[in-house]
Amino acid sequence: MLAAVLALAAGAVLLAVAADQFVVGAARLAAALRVPVLVIGVVLVGFGTSLPEALVSGLAAARGEMAVSLGNVVGSNVANLSLLLGVGALIFPIAVRSSVVSREWPLTLASAVLLAVVAAGSLSRIEGFVLLGAMGAVVAWIVAAGRARSGDPLAADVGEFVGEAPRPVRESIRTVLGLAGTLAGSQALLWGALEIAEELSLASGFVGATLVAIGTSLPELVTVLQSARRREPDLIVGNLLGSNMFNALAVTGVAAVIGDAPVDDRSLTFDATLAGIGLTALVGVFLVTGRRVSRAEGAVLVAVYAGFVVWLG
Repeated sequence: MLAAVLALAAGAVLLAVAADQFVVGAARLAAALRVPVLVIGVVLVGFGTSLPEALVSGLAAARGEMAVSLGNVVGSNVANLSLLLGVGALIFPIAVRSSVVSREWPLTLASAVLLAVVAAGSLSRIEGFVLLGAMGAVVAWIVAAGRARSGDPLAADVGEFVGEAPRPVRESIRTVLGLAGTLAGSQALLWGALEIAEELSLASGFVGATLVAIGTSLPELVTVLQSARRREPDLIVGNLLGSNMFNALAVTGVAAVIGDAPVDDRSLTFDATLAGIGLTALVGVFLVTGRRVSRAEGAVLVAVYAGFVVWLG
C-alpha cells in the first residue's frame, strides 16, 4: 500500500513538472516556427497540458481498464472547469477580453455533449474514430481561425507565456525530455492508483475520476497558477477549454480505439457526463455575463467540484 501511495504521489509530481516543460518547449518551438498565436494558446498549451490524460487513459485502455480511462476524462474535465478555473478566479477575477469564449466555448460544449452520447453507447472503435475525426475538424478550424484573425489579446498572453526568444535546439531537448518524463509519470500514477483501488476495494471508475483525474490535471493547474500570477486571463480560459475539448474528443477517441469495450458504470457514462455538460454551460453563463469569472463565482465552482466528488463517491 505504501509503495502504491508513493508511486501515485511521485507520478503526479513528475507529471506536473515534465508536462509543463513539454508544453513550454513545444510552445517556444512553435513560436520560433511562427505558428499563429491562437494555435499556440489553444492547441499547444490547451491540448499539450492534456498529454498526461492521453497517456494515462491510453495505458489504462490497453490494460482493459476502460472505466479508469473514461473516469480520467470526465473527472479531469469537471476538475478543469470547476476546481482549476475556480482557483484561478479566487487568485484574481478572470476577465476574458478575447474572442476565446465565442470561438472555443461552443466547441467545448459540443464536445461535452458528444462525449456523453458516445459514453452512453458501446465505446467501440468506430465511435473512437468518430471522436478523432471530430478532433481533426476542430484543430483544422482553430488553425484556420488563427491565420484569419489578428490583434487578439490572447497574443499578448501567449507572448508572456513563451517568454524569452526561443532557442530551437535547447527547446527540442526540453520537449523530448518533458515527453519522456510525462510517460514515466503516467505509468507510475496509473500503477499506484490501480493498486490503491484494489487494496481499498474502490470502484476503478471512481478512482479514475478522482485520484487519477486530479493527478493528470496537475499540468493544467500549473499553467493556471502561472497565468494567474502573470495576469493572463485569456490563456487560463483558452487552456482549460482547449484541454477539455482534447480530453473529450482525442483522449476518449484513442481510448475507445484501443479498448473497444463499453463501461458498465452509469455514474460515469450518464451522471458524470451530464454533470460535465451542465458545468460547461454554467461556466459559459459566467463568461458571457460580464465576460469574467468573479471571486464569488470561483468559490461556487470550487464548491461544485467538492460536491461532485462527494456525490460520485
